[in-house]
Amino acid sequence: MSAQIDAMDRKILGELQRDASQSLDEIARKVGSSKTPVWNRIRKMKEAGVIGRITAVLDAEALGLEACFFVLIRTSEHEADWQASFLRALQARPEVMEAHRLAGDIDYILKVRVPNARAYDAFYQALISEVKIYNVTALLSMEEIKSTTLLPI
Repeated sequence: MSAQIDAMDRKILGELQRDASQSLDEIARKVGSSKTPVWNRIRKMKEAGVIGRITAVLDAEALGLEACFFVLIRTSEHEADWQASFLRALQARPEVMEAHRLAGDIDYILKVRVPNARAYDAFYQALISEVKIYNVTALLSMEEIKSTTLLPI
């Protein structure tokens, strides 16, 4: 179910997506409004769950996390207990940036950020020691061509 937002809300959201550190005055000026109505709209969108948390986007490579692996996982286990264990294992690992359950031949895909291949192997060994996995394929990203947090609103 999507929230009801209007054109002004979309402009405000666009500015927040581009740079959430902008002042309310800056956002208001850019969207053609004043500070109080913009603040009220942001507050309402937060309450409605349209705006989640506001964070900083960090440069992984600048922080020494130079390797990005996409990990394809197949499992022969589909019981609730296995899924709960798998979810706990993923949530306990900060290297896992994203995890998706898929339709098709692959059950899950993970985006994993680590310093290097040796660190990925340590992650892999720890994961398979905690949960039974039928097959794992790791794909090393050679170049990030596009990465964005901007939703097409």
